[in-house]
Amino acid sequence: MVVLVDSFGDAVLSSDNGAVITIDVSAGCKKDAFPAGYNPWRKAVVCHVAARAVGGKANRAILDLIAGTFGVPKSSVSIISGAISSTKKIEIAGISREDAVSRLSVLLKA
Repeated sequence: MVVLVDSFGDAVLSSDNGAVITIDVSAGCKKDAFPAGYNPWRKAVVCHVAARAVGGKANRAILDLIAGTFGVPKSSVSIISGAISSTKKIEIAGISREDAVSRLSVLLKA
């Protein structure tokens, strides 16, 4: 079940370097989309990527998509857990938790 919500508080944490977002990934979709909703069961922001989960292609697509969404260099975005799972923790260096939640909320309403 994917739910649209105003706050992603459960999915976004602070880290020493920036913000950590828990994402629920669907690979092999028709098009890339982030954020594509909120999964309350996993407490994760939904992410769709067209790339298949083969040879790290989906992970690279996720990092590119999130970097573009937040307007940060690709080097600022990293997978800190869940590299081979559909649920991942993504760290975005240089942005605050509050900024991440605000940006995600605005993007989902658009």
